Amino acid sequence: MSPAHPLAAPLLAGNRRALAKAITLVESHRPEHEREAQALLNELLPHAGRSLRVGLTGVPGVGKSTLIEALGMFLAEAGHKVAVLAVDPSSKRTGGSIMGDKTRMPQLTVHPNAFIRPSPSGGTLGGVARRTRETITLCEAAGYDVLLVETVGVGQSETQVAGMTDLFVLLTLHGAGDELQGIKRGIMEMSDLCVVNKADTDPRAAIRAQTELRSALTLLTPHDAPWRPAALRASAVTGEGIPELWAKIQEYAATVDLAAKRRAQTAVWFDDLLREAVWRAFLAGHDPARLRDLRAQVERGEKAAVAAVGEVMAHPTAQPT
Repeated sequence: MSPAHPLAAPLLAGNRRALAKAITLVESHRPEHEREAQALLNELLPHAGRSLRVGLTGVPGVGKSTLIEALGMFLAEAGHKVAVLAVDPSSKRTGGSIMGDKTRMPQLTVHPNAFIRPSPSGGTLGGVARRTRETITLCEAAGYDVLLVETVGVGQSETQVAGMTDLFVLLTLHGAGDELQGIKRGIMEMSDLCVVNKADTDPRAAIRAQTELRSALTLLTPHDAPWRPAALRASAVTGEGIPELWAKIQEYAATVDLAAKRRAQTAVWFDDLLREAVWRAFLAGHDPARLRDLRAQVERGEKAAVAAVGEVMAHPTAQPT
């Protein structure tokens, strides 16, 4: 039996410093760190899975961070342990987070029942950090019973976050003329709750937006669906709608078979990791110079992309010795 990882015991005891170190370890791309991280995750896995995972998204300016802080403070004050995983866009120059969500949640940051981790997306598709799923496991093992996962909101991230959380919340704004302008059918279909944020700035417009969202959700939801998505109003400034939002989240958790949903998500996670591993193995077994040459031929229009890929697959070339 392998010895216990030195971070395991303090992390299970709720030590936030140990949790931060474990997340840093999991996010590392160094091979020795990846092996160490997997050993730690395997040790902590039996202690995970007992939280409620909530994904939140919305276009820039919708007020995601302020609403998350309001919801987080409401829950933390009620005795819940809240972890916020805010996935930031990455700076192409340094690789670090650009938006700095920790600085935009000043009250929640210092609350003893809260833990905030802004993680740079590292350029992964849609802005979801490569190891967000593993970070969820670590936070759950540390005793956090509510996880709020904020996405960048740039397009593809919504699908990824919906695939790793229990329910998905879409934040919208009112007063844009057509209240549904810019909200695509795909994001509406995967949303379990829609919230018209900043409702205090124009209450009448917020009510109109809520009514239109309700109509749209009714049309998009299958008649036999176990959960009927709801449209709410909220304001992080006044606190309006925050208790109602939490009540709806709890209602959802009591209605949907979360265990079955998580099993399906875990199977998809396995498939994703398998594809990643196969791709790495494929690149490791081919001459990078040959691949660069084929890519250059495709760029110059000398060879069709499909033909170039077929050539690679038909005549694999091992790495030069």
